[in-house]
Amino acid sequence: MSLHRAQVHWVRGDAAFRDGRYSRQHELRFAQTIRVIGSASPSVVPAQYCISDAVDPEAAFVASLAGCHMLWFLSVAASAGFIVDDYLDAAQGTLGPDEEGALSMTDILLQPSVRFAENAAPAPAVFEALHVKAHSECFLARSVRCPVRVEATLIP
Repeated sequence: MSLHRAQVHWVRGDAAFRDGRYSRQHELRFAQTIRVIGSASPSVVPAQYCISDAVDPEAAFVASLAGCHMLWFLSVAASAGFIVDDYLDAAQGTLGPDEEGALSMTDILLQPSVRFAENAAPAPAVFEALHVKAHSECFLARSVRCPVRVEATLIP
């Protein structure tokens, strides 16, 4: 068992609060020195209360799943004797009504594009099997209730 920590810090400042007209900007803190500006998504609250170039919780959720899959894929590929040179995932998540009509992440699509070292790429079926294994090992994919789909591309 292991414990993983993050801090989220928000300050109201002089904005009103009870009427909902306050900034959703906050700071996400990781380790001792990593700080990321966070905000609500303008798809969830009015844009004037959001920071357009900040990380929203939904994007962070998608990035966490993509990162977990990538780390497992790299491990699985290395264990199988392959050398990965480049990995890029254009992951996306869909926020929509769930079975009960409440807003929820309803689907995550991971779209990794992977390039292996020259003359060292696996056959397409093996490439697919590496992603299946990585997906089955990913702690986060096993922890969410929405589907996490993987549509991988092997870059020649």
